[in-house]
Amino acid sequence: MTRPSNTLSRRSWSLLAMMLVGAWTGLDAQGTKVTEQQILRGRQLTIDHACSGCHGGADPSSDGWLAGMTRPDQEFPIGACVFDSNAKPCWRTRPRNLTPDNATGLGRFSERQIFNALRYGLRPGETPDVTITAYEPGKGNFPANPKYLAPPMPWPAWRHMSDQNLWDMVAYLKHGLKPVSNKVQDSEGPPDFWASEYTVAKIGPHPASKFPTANEKRP
Repeated sequence: MTRPSNTLSRRSWSLLAMMLVGAWTGLDAQGTKVTEQQILRGRQLTIDHACSGCHGGADPSSDGWLAGMTRPDQEFPIGACVFDSNAKPCWRTRPRNLTPDNATGLGRFSERQIFNALRYGLRPGETPDVTITAYEPGKGNFPANPKYLAPPMPWPAWRHMSDQNLWDMVAYLKHGLKPVSNKVQDSEGPPDFWASEYTVAKIGPHPASKFPTANEKRP
C-alpha cells in the first residue's frame, strides 16, 4: 500500500484551513463568528419582512437595494397632513440607508445598536452600545429618555422575533451588503420622539400575553 506523501497531507490541511477561514466573515456583538449561513438566513428574513418596500429596491439584485430614500414619494407624512398637505401637525419620516456605509448608512453603528433598534425600536444614533434587559425607561440599560424610530417602522411586531432571527438580520445588514453612499435627510418627529405612541396600552406587552387569552381557545 502506498502511503500518502507529506506534501499531499500538508496540502489537504491547507485546503481545510482555507475552507474554515472562508466560512465566516466577522464577529458579532458577542464576539461570535458571523457565518455565511447566518447571513443567508438574515437575507431571507429581510426579504420576507419586506424591508425593501420602504428602504429601496425590489430584489437584492436591483438598484437601490436597502439604500434608503432616493425619491420624494418615499416619504411618509404622519399627522393631519396625511389628508391635507398644509395641515398641522405634520411630520415627515424618511426611510434610512440600511447598507453598511460608514458615513451615510449603518456602518458606523455596532451590531448591538442595530439589534436594539429592531428589538426595542431605539434610534441607533442616539442609543449607546449596551445590552438592554428591560423595557421600562431608566431600567436595565433602557434609556431614561428614549428616542424611538419613527412610524411606520414595524419594530413593535419585530420585537417578538427570536434573538437568533434578529441577530441573523443584523449579520446580513452589517456583513452581507455592499456599502452604498446615500445620505437621507433625518426624519421629523414630535418632541418626545414618539414615546407616547409606544406605550404598552398601544402596542401590547413584551413578551406577548400567554396562550390562551380571553380571545383564544385551545384546539
